[in-house]
Amino acid sequence: MLPSPRLTPLAAACFAAGLALSAVPGLAAGNDTTTATSQPGYAEAKAAVDAGRYPEALKILAQVVKAEPRNADALNLMGYSNRKMNRYSEAARYYEAALKADPMHLGALEYQGELFVEMGDFVKAKANRDRLSALCGNCEELTDLQAALTEAGHS
Repeated sequence: MLPSPRLTPLAAACFAAGLALSAVPGLAAGNDTTTATSQPGYAEAKAAVDAGRYPEALKILAQVVKAEPRNADALNLMGYSNRKMNRYSEAARYYEAALKADPMHLGALEYQGELFVEMGDFVKAKANRDRLSALCGNCEELTDLQAALTEAGHS
């Protein structure tokens, strides 16, 4: 009889976490839209962001976050809007809050990584890239962050 394989404590913990996540719809794939629809202003804010109207989006998103302080999607868009307005310290604060609310938020990991690229912190940007790779394989967020790193000459 062959001995049964043994898992290291880290491998066992990762396996258990994977099983737990696979039991929750939406989390297994790292879904980053779990909180977006709970506040009606979110769709309006997203439209403002998509149109490049960042100050308007921030006003709307502030109301969404006031009602739902842990809305990772809204916090992520606040980070994105601030980054697009070159307000890097504010952007960093909101990305951190988004990732505190949802450590596996793919969009926040991508955008925070892009912030790191813009700030010249390629070590942290690559760390975000590696986290995305572990979470989603070859998702759009990973592809976009890798493109930003490549464009900056740090692939």
